Amino acid sequence: MTHATTTPSGQPLGISHKPSPCRQLFAEFKADDKPAFIGYLPYGFPNPEVSLTAFKTLVDNGVDIVEIGLPYSDPVMDGPVIQAASQIALNNGEKIAGVFKAVETVANAGGVPLIMSYWNLIYHYGVERFAADFANAGGAGLITPDLIPDEAGEWIEASDRHGLDRIFLVSPDSSDERLKIVAKNARGFVYAASRMGVTGEQATLSSSPEQLVARTRAAGAENVCVGIGVSTPEQGRTVGQYADGVIVGSALVHTMLDEHGHALADPGAGLTLLAERATALAEGIHNARK
Repeated sequence: MTHATTTPSGQPLGISHKPSPCRQLFAEFKADDKPAFIGYLPYGFPNPEVSLTAFKTLVDNGVDIVEIGLPYSDPVMDGPVIQAASQIALNNGEKIAGVFKAVETVANAGGVPLIMSYWNLIYHYGVERFAADFANAGGAGLITPDLIPDEAGEWIEASDRHGLDRIFLVSPDSSDERLKIVAKNARGFVYAASRMGVTGEQATLSSSPEQLVARTRAAGAENVCVGIGVSTPEQGRTVGQYADGVIVGSALVHTMLDEHGHALADPGAGLTLLAERATALAEGIHNARK
């Protein structure tokens, strides 16, 4: 007698019982009453080889969770700094298959590797194929800025099969009902965008992120991390007083670009600046509640 190994839709059966890597990390950090530092860089910038060194540099200098960005030709949520870096990666022939080397690099360095990607890239790669390859490389979860839970059925199934975290976004304009839907379907943490609009460094932050974190927790989210606009140790310290994690992207990417938005001619100098910026931010974020 044979047993079915797929659903009627052709999807493999089975659900992974592997614990959430992000949830485990946040539990440890909560025990120490400190927030996590989440750092973003696009894969393939300034080239694939140097980007792998850059991801390891982040972990070695205080980043706990690494967002590995998948460069995309139409990055509707990204500001000019990340757009410039992503375009450099695309010009260098960056391919989605190569990003799993970055995942392995972060995992081997002791960090928690996430991928941040627009859904179109995952869809065309193949949702099940992506989930399997990502999990096999040691990946922890996926951040999907343009995918809402209501339309994420295939990803929810695939991530459950492979034990991957699902990080959905909320914003200050999200209704209480929307926050409940996100909190119910998220795994690992909820990404709270500090403001509406694209990513980028900000001189000041408003009070809306703190209010959004409180509302998202009230909606049922266990862990809420704040990103978009955090660029200095002082801002990281402020956000870290109320958020479970502080997300920094543009400020880290910026260290490896010149004033014209081109990659620094000396990658080694860029990596040194990246290490210095990460160390300073880690100091501010990890000591936010002391």
